[in-house]
Amino acid sequence: QVQLVESGGGLVQAGGSLRLSCAASGSIFSINGMGWFRQAPGKQRELVAQITRGGSTNYADSVKGRFTISRDNAKNTVYLQMIGLKPEDTAVYYCNAAVILVSGSWRELWGQGTLVTVSS
Repeated sequence: QVQLVESGGGLVQAGGSLRLSCAASGSIFSINGMGWFRQAPGKQRELVAQITRGGSTNYADSVKGRFTISRDNAKNTVYLQMIGLKPEDTAVYYCNAAVILVSGSWRELWGQGTLVTVSS
């Protein structure tokens, strides 16, 4: 079974930091783009950050300068380092990946989500 498993969410005070991790497992040949999305209560899911296999990154304006996305291709893992957290960053964070399977087909995967709560 191919899946993404996230970890690292939790409760933090405003101004604090958290690091999210997301590991892909299963019959994976390679992973192209990986990213983090978030969904706050009553709002649509939005892109937070993306990273290509080669390391090129893209960020939502609201997190530029505070969040850093990175990946370890050998471990099929993507990270999101978050500093200077604000109450408005409170959301469920989802990992996303475009995966090429050993069978040759590709699949878009989503993690189960991890809750980040920032208190004021």
